[in-house]
Amino acid sequence: MKVKIYFSNDQKQVPLKPAVCRLITKAVAETLRQEKFPYSTQISLSFIDNEEIHKLNLVHREKDKPTDVLSFPMWEREELFDGSALDGNSILLGDIIISAEKAKEQAEEYGHSLERELAFLSVHSTLHLLGYDHERSEKEDRYMNHKQENVLNKIGLTRETVFS
Repeated sequence: MKVKIYFSNDQKQVPLKPAVCRLITKAVAETLRQEKFPYSTQISLSFIDNEEIHKLNLVHREKDKPTDVLSFPMWEREELFDGSALDGNSILLGDIIISAEKAKEQAEEYGHSLERELAFLSVHSTLHLLGYDHERSEKEDRYMNHKQENVLNKIGLTRETVFS
């Protein structure tokens, strides 16, 4: 299974190291592996600022505030796993949009690195692209929380991980 992420950095507020893209790709790949997702995938991931994500959050979720991450899945869960979403040898899962500003704020608030926060948001959003929704049920919320920590621990991003 291959994972191809098309990155776009459309913000200037938070400098992002090139290693961030490799880390996010690793986190997304591990999420897909743990979910036993059998197909190669493509994802579009954009970093934007709080102002832009605020606008998107208002338009798409009717929430008048900036958020940390938005997910735009291309398929329903059943279509992903039965192969009907396949285009050749891979599936375009959808779009992930992360506010780098909000990620930095949250990393500082939670006392961990920006890299860990970005990886966390990427795992969280990938689970949404796979059809999970923590707002739908308490069971899915618990599952997503458990899965997110499992993935981060597996790739070496424990809560105590510090980056330079």
